[in-house]
Amino acid sequence: MPAVRDTFGRTIRDLRISVTDRCNFRCPYCMPKEAFGPDHPFLPNDRLMTLEELVRIGRAFVGLGVEKIRLTGGEPLLRSDLPAVIQAIRRDLGVSDVSLTTNGWFLGKQAAALRAAGLDRLNVSVDSLDPATAGRMNGLGFKLSRVLDGIDAAAAVGFRIKINCVLQRGVNDGEILSLCEYFRARGHLLRFIEFMDVGTTNRWSHAQVVPAREIVGRISAAWPLEPLKPSYRGEVATRYRYADGKGEVGVVSSVTEPFCRDCNRARLSADGKLFTCLFASTGWDILGRVRSGADDAAISDFVAGIWGQRADRYSEERAGILASGAAHNKIEMSYIGG
Repeated sequence: MPAVRDTFGRTIRDLRISVTDRCNFRCPYCMPKEAFGPDHPFLPNDRLMTLEELVRIGRAFVGLGVEKIRLTGGEPLLRSDLPAVIQAIRRDLGVSDVSLTTNGWFLGKQAAALRAAGLDRLNVSVDSLDPATAGRMNGLGFKLSRVLDGIDAAAAVGFRIKINCVLQRGVNDGEILSLCEYFRARGHLLRFIEFMDVGTTNRWSHAQVVPAREIVGRISAAWPLEPLKPSYRGEVATRYRYADGKGEVGVVSSVTEPFCRDCNRARLSADGKLFTCLFASTGWDILGRVRSGADDAAISDFVAGIWGQRADRYSEERAGILASGAAHNKIEMSYIGG
């Protein structure tokens, strides 16, 4: 089947699969502990996609044009069969670009197994290099040193590593240069992400957004930057190389410089629902159809039909939606992955 296009002509190139909705951190911008307390009702195991179901659903997306799969959560390293998931995606689906986003807490213990399974790229969240600030930003006071040691362990077994940093005004924006210095010295790519109004529990405020242009300006004042062309259409980060040749840095500007028109990402929740936008409020139940006996062709047609009607461009419409005061209940990022 030829690649399916939505109402704006956007194809599906990138599939992000949440393998669990659980996480051991409680980062305020994603899973604040006030909303995700000890009694929070996470998905029971029998509602999660099994390995076989995940692969079967993934096959439909690959048939419709998906070239990249990123495994997310929650915290994906909490899923016990994760290496088998990675192996199956590469072997059974033939996807060569398989990556994973993690908070890094379990990375030191699992890096070698993930590498052996065929994973070659990691995105690790590091929002601060100050132990106290990092503890506040992970919500539970977990030690930064263990995450940094995990990154070193992953690099030692050959992983290519990107660092994700969500910037918030008055929280960690004073660390832009120190983060750049630390990670460029170690050869890791750094991505600064504007604080986004994902979900409804993270108390988002536009006043806390540090605009991409400001981020680039601050870095360039210390180390001159040169813009890089996108690696492919729909690339999320705007990338820059350091003029001194020591690596690159990027910014993800969903709030101040939206990139909806080139968005080619689909998201699959841990219980097998398709979401066509990070800011969506509705998902389509693919797993339910699998468990009801739908064959592969019916699943593929279902996904194609959903994507063909897609008209999402929330980041471009954000200002008007917020100004109107209209209710817009968005799904939580911890449920569908970032």
